[in-house]
Amino acid sequence: MRELDVVGIRVETPSNNPIVLLREREGHRYLPVWIGAAEASAIAHAQQGVVPPRPQTHDLLLEVVSALGRNLEEVRITEYRDNIFFAELVLDSGLTVGSRTSDAVALALRAGCRIVSAEAVLDEVGVPVPEEDEGEVEVERFREFLDSVSPEDFEEEGSGPEGSGPEQSGPEGGGRPG
Repeated sequence: MRELDVVGIRVETPSNNPIVLLREREGHRYLPVWIGAAEASAIAHAQQGVVPPRPQTHDLLLEVVSALGRNLEEVRITEYRDNIFFAELVLDSGLTVGSRTSDAVALALRAGCRIVSAEAVLDEVGVPVPEEDEGEVEVERFREFLDSVSPEDFEEEGSGPEGSGPEQSGPEGGGRPG
């Protein structure tokens, strides 16, 4: 497993689909995952420390986990199969619960826990990005790449983004957790 950091939410143009962009902590790969607008908002609010006046769904779930005497220890992106990312929540008891990647990321940010990905997932759909010391030109090329791709560029016939449904990943394939 490789630890990931949440870079942030980006909006892919021209379709305006949100992407959560994860980066390998000890490496040079990014993992872009197309997500729904509600999940993008939940992730962005968590990153910015925005506390809503009333608990949102992700806040509620963490409160329930806490009320049951448990803590969220880790979020794992475990598999990539049929253009779908599969993730799981790992509780301090060792219990694991299947999750969509976007929900898992939103929960991890709220709980302050690690996000990790299986090496095989990064090998298959991770996008290599040069180290920053190689110059801003390469970083800008990656930004241009993100701006120019859409989920439809990588989907199989008959599949595609489904709003707030399962997430799609871009550059090297699709993806969403189950």
